[in-house]
Amino acid sequence: MGEAEAGKDPDFLEVQYIDLPGIVRSVTIPYESYLKKSDGFIAAFDGSSVEGFEPINRSDLLLAADKSTFSRIPWRPERARVLGKIYEPSGQRYRKDPRYVAEATIKYLADSGYGPLAGAEVEFFLFKSLKIDVLNPLRGVGYSVVSQEQPWDTEAPHSVVKRAYHLPEPMDTLEPIREKMLKYFRAFGYDFNATHHEVAVSQSEVSVKAGDPLFVADEIVTFKQVARQVARENGMVAVFLPKPLYGDNGSGLHFHLSLWDSKGNNLFADDSDGLSQTARYFIGGILEHGRSLAAFVAPTVNSYRRLVPGYEAPVYLVWGYSNRSAAVRVPATGGNKGLTRVEFRSPDPLCNPYLALAATFLAGYDGIVRKIDPGDPVSDNVYEMEGRSLKTLPKSLDEALDALESDYQYLLPVMSKELIESYIEVKRRESDAIRMYPSPVELYMYMSY
Repeated sequence: MGEAEAGKDPDFLEVQYIDLPGIVRSVTIPYESYLKKSDGFIAAFDGSSVEGFEPINRSDLLLAADKSTFSRIPWRPERARVLGKIYEPSGQRYRKDPRYVAEATIKYLADSGYGPLAGAEVEFFLFKSLKIDVLNPLRGVGYSVVSQEQPWDTEAPHSVVKRAYHLPEPMDTLEPIREKMLKYFRAFGYDFNATHHEVAVSQSEVSVKAGDPLFVADEIVTFKQVARQVARENGMVAVFLPKPLYGDNGSGLHFHLSLWDSKGNNLFADDSDGLSQTARYFIGGILEHGRSLAAFVAPTVNSYRRLVPGYEAPVYLVWGYSNRSAAVRVPATGGNKGLTRVEFRSPDPLCNPYLALAATFLAGYDGIVRKIDPGDPVSDNVYEMEGRSLKTLPKSLDEALDALESDYQYLLPVMSKELIESYIEVKRRESDAIRMYPSPVELYMYMSY
């Protein structure tokens, strides 16, 4: 924001909220209206027009401001943004509001003496263009990507497939774009730990600052908006699909998770600088519920094109120390107990982070309550362990939704059954719609049959 605008109130306020799939929606009101109503309801909307929310005969929903999220929009200084809390007309919090689910998870764990701490690594692609042809399916469907880093699209220094990790400039042509993203991100009041080029060509990663599940989910949805805006300003497109390209690594949204007591002690660390029994039970809960968790953390048809062997994405529900082929990894900390945590590697950037983080913590907590043993850590490359009797992640969105329909009791202390059923219904429709489209590779494979 320039100095001329710094002392001037914004003209408009954008009130944003999040739907069940995790898409940010917004309504704009005069800033003066916000000042008059900031302690009450500041906007209303039609819940029947938001997928998975309410039927038309009881469609009115209300928005209040979470004033802690108020910020000037850095690329539009005349506008400000605030994240909203959704309410029913009765004045009760709306139980399908994803931000409410994250808040309720924090309270539920706090009532049992646990303070949840999360971090996240956001991976994504930046392309010069992504052309999609699906609107006339009788003619055919397809897409094409242009990237300034792909060897076949440039004569400049370029990356090599699956070998672009931590490359500097000039091979990393995306660094200036990421820097601008992070300036905008900080202008919203958030921060990051590290950023770098990822393994795949045209792929980046940003690790956001740790906090409670609500704060981190707010960071994720804000960063995705920022990334898309900066990409657009630079004639590019930010792509958060888990697997937009065949043959190169996909994008994950790795969760780093721990539980703390009220005195500030990390309950995942033990006195011998190892992993506590509480942490082991927490891992046991994630592995026990990993197949149903997939419906929240890997929530699209495309998600299961990423979860295949050989691309640093998990396939088997096992855990290990420093093992990136496992669904749950325990990162090395250099002896710093404060950094002891578990990393859940199944989530991807298309998840609703409020629901995904809440579900993951609830699964881990169920492991603690039920004392679920995660088994021995795996030190081998799990991709090379085919043939062993190992529990696997689902191979499709439909399979994940089937698992959620049969395994959801651990979620009910926070998530209503109505929310779970609505979420499954939305995702079933999504999967059914995509299933009807033939893909180009099907024509390639089957034309000679």
